[in-house]
Amino acid sequence: MRGDEDIFRRRVRRFQALLREKEVDGAVIRTLSSFIYFTGTKWLRPSLLIPAEGEPVVFVVRNEGETFRKRSWIENVVEYQRVEDLMAGVVSWINRNGMERVGLEFGVERDAYLLFLKLFQRLNPTVEVVDVLDLTMELRMVKDGWELDNIRKAGEIARRGMEVAGEVIEPGKSELEIAAEVMREIMLSGSEDPKVYVSTTPRAHAEPFRDMRVPENGVVTVVIGADWNHYYANTARTFTVGEPGERVRKAIEVKEEAYRLALEETKVGVPLNSVERRFSNFFKEKGFEREYIAGYTHGVGLLIEELPMPTIVVPTRAQRVRENMVLSIIHSPLMLPEGAIKHEDTYIVKKNGLESVT
Repeated sequence: MRGDEDIFRRRVRRFQALLREKEVDGAVIRTLSSFIYFTGTKWLRPSLLIPAEGEPVVFVVRNEGETFRKRSWIENVVEYQRVEDLMAGVVSWINRNGMERVGLEFGVERDAYLLFLKLFQRLNPTVEVVDVLDLTMELRMVKDGWELDNIRKAGEIARRGMEVAGEVIEPGKSELEIAAEVMREIMLSGSEDPKVYVSTTPRAHAEPFRDMRVPENGVVTVVIGADWNHYYANTARTFTVGEPGERVRKAIEVKEEAYRLALEETKVGVPLNSVERRFSNFFKEKGFEREYIAGYTHGVGLLIEELPMPTIVVPTRAQRVRENMVLSIIHSPLMLPEGAIKHEDTYIVKKNGLESVT
């Protein structure tokens, strides 16, 4: 398995302490990133059962058990053949342990399906379902040394990918062709689940299109999420092609000034929303109030975007910056008719400043 077994055992023990504190009897972990966080391995269609006290249980498909055990520290692995068997196993685990309050993560990730929640409630009508997303994210927002080492390695890979992007962008090339070249580089460097977004038009989140092509005069924005041992580093750059015009030049200058401002303002103890207010005023003063998309940062870790995520999850805007958080700065683009202007890097928060990863 990747990483020391004690790392993952400590995480489970800390989570169990939080469950007991909230008087939750156990949790059913279905989100992939939290499954990785506790088990130490990526496994699709995951089902991890963590009691408030005792050893966790993992359910995997029939004949996957032996391989899973080699990639995780968890010893209690149950195989199932039909989804009905999985649900029966979960129900049996809850009943056998006399659980009355069971936690689920109300997230938007793969495998955190509303369908699963509805089925769970139907099969466990007397059990109170509790959202434990805040508990898992409380653990995950501050990284340990092993996590930080993985993110630094991911940052090296992301940088190489961005170098390739700068080399292959040329008029007439499609977004998909650019993404393919970048993807090849970072996957050959060891990134197992990279994210590459390329936009030649004003799109904030741009999965590449084969029929969108680099103009003779314009901008191309590339966003890369490279992972190492499932931990991500996130970076974005806007490349100019030909002579895109005065408005683009000015927007890039303003964006660079905002980037420097973000690095100065993001310090341990500072609330994210206080920095966000500075940005709102800054872009208004510079004449880009209408082009600015609110939000300047988000967490990075087992997801390319995770909590704190003030652009999407409003309550996290009040989150204070903490040491060993990993943040993407500056996340939001300036949306011009010519395209999205971005400059984004991943940083590790330290007491005496920010450590650049990408």
